[in-house]
Parts: sequence; C-alpha cells; structure tokens
Amino acid sequence: MSAFDDKLDFLLGEATKLGLNVNVGLFTKVAKGLGPSLYSDDAALVSSSDPEELNRVKTSFLNGKLGITDEQAIDDAMAEVIAQFGSSNRNKYRAIFYYLLVEKFGKASVYSD
Repeated sequence: MSAFDDKLDFLLGEATKLGLNVNVGLFTKVAKGLGPSLYSDDAALVSSSDPEELNRVKTSFLNGKLGITDEQAIDDAMAEVIAQFGSSNRNKYRAIFYYLLVEKFGKASVYSD
C-alpha cells in the first residue's frame, strides 16, 4: 500500500470512531486535495482554539476552494463540525474537518472529475 492509502485508512478509521458514515470517494478526493499537508503532524490537524487557524480555514478553504462567502453560515457550519469532533478532542483531522464542511455546504461538485 502507498503512504496515501495508509493515511486514508487511518483517517477513515478516525471518522468511524466519530460515528461518521463517509462517502469514501468524496473523502478520498478531499484528502488528496490537501497534498503534502496530509502527512505533516501539525498541518494535518485543525486547531479549533486558534482564531488565526479558523480564519485560514475560512479564507483558504471555504471562501477560496468552495466559494462560500456567507460569514454566518460559515461560522455556524464550523461550530457544528467542531461539535461533531467534540470541543475537547485535540485530534481534529483536517481531511475529516474539510470533508464535513464540504458535506454541510453540499459542495461535492467542487471535487467532481
């Protein structure tokens, strides 16, 4: 198996621990979209207690990649995703975090072939 396949299996296991039933095809595309950051211990996680980190998720991913500009909808969706992980859960994996946001906003088409 490749390093990507190993990481994907690990992340799918983490999603299962959270009780998530993920669309593996879409999840794979979201994970691939993260590129090398998927393998970095620091970059692979979202720090929900860091306002600068959350702002980067908003501007780079939600505004930039998904084209979402409604600030209230963004804040609400991010709060819901954080709650799904559990606010005290330090392992908010970026691939899962982004996948949940894609699902919440119905933006799977961004990842279509």
